[in-house]
Amino acid sequence: MFPIAFSELIQIFRNRLVLVTSFIIPVVVSAYFVRQHETFAALGSLGYIAAIVLFTVAAFGLYATTVTTLASRRQNLFLKRLRSTAIGDAGILAGLLLPATVVALVQVAAILTALAMVAGGPANVPLLVVAIVATVAMLIGLGLATAGLTNSPEHAQVTTLPVTLGVIGVASWVGVTGTENLALLKRLLPGGSATEMVMNAWNGGVAVTDSLLLLAPTLGWVVIAVVAATRLFKWEPRR
Repeated sequence: MFPIAFSELIQIFRNRLVLVTSFIIPVVVSAYFVRQHETFAALGSLGYIAAIVLFTVAAFGLYATTVTTLASRRQNLFLKRLRSTAIGDAGILAGLLLPATVVALVQVAAILTALAMVAGGPANVPLLVVAIVATVAMLIGLGLATAGLTNSPEHAQVTTLPVTLGVIGVASWVGVTGTENLALLKRLLPGGSATEMVMNAWNGGVAVTDSLLLLAPTLGWVVIAVVAATRLFKWEPRR
């Protein structure tokens, strides 16, 4: 697994398109939100800024990179070669996706730390960590499912747009308007409950038990995405 992960990390930094669109752009956008935190806090709250940062990095970075990586490795028959070795399918996926996941988590941690330094830290750090991990798991699952519908790295630029824009749109909707109205709809949409959990963790004022209940919709999307991935993603047959 780790040799695959190391090879993928090198490929990420060699591919300028992936490096710019999946890592540099999310950081620049997130840095803008942090720099203008007073404006966006007035629009929503500091928790809203934290949620937008998380979804910008996770959607544009991790999710899009997951789809592009799997489509590319399948197209160039790298998956076929890997499946001729002794490593299992889970190990192959872990190796391919570990670098992008680690980079995304480091980016989120760094940007949220900067936000905490300039605007004040979260009220509940453990709850924030849970929300981040759940969000990352959801977008990895959605990435695996989308990869099953993606024929090439170029095609990934099209297939990833609906989910990328959708989850960021939901996060913005929930972050600005809250969940006083249409609460069930907002929480059931992908990213809605995770956004609310991030806001609760950062802003405080909500019981931890109530916030943890918001894990259910997010984990539900993880299950749906993984089931869809097992049906859509076509492995090269093992030799």
